[in-house]
Amino acid sequence: MGKLQVNMLGTSFTVRAKEDDEYLQKLYSYYKEIIGTISVNKNLSDPVQVSVLAGITLVDELLKAKMQNQSKELSDENESDAEELASRLTMEMIEKIDEVL
Repeated sequence: MGKLQVNMLGTSFTVRAKEDDEYLQKLYSYYKEIIGTISVNKNLSDPVQVSVLAGITLVDELLKAKMQNQSKELSDENESDAEELASRLTMEMIEKIDEVL
């Protein structure tokens, strides 16, 4: 079980999670990177606005990744269905040829 010390928005707290400390630190570092990018690009100084925009940005990334994954799964499923259809049609053609011969 990991533990992470978070200092932001004028407060400090500890997060405990199933993941290890190193992973939690990577998450926090990435979050701070997003916050830095938003602060510079949007010229915002209000930490609450920056944190909310960072959260929305991260949810956007997550949703896009999920949608891309679902699209890939659907594509793989369609490919599998197409292969099954081709195999079935091939077998039907072979059976018809056998009937004629």
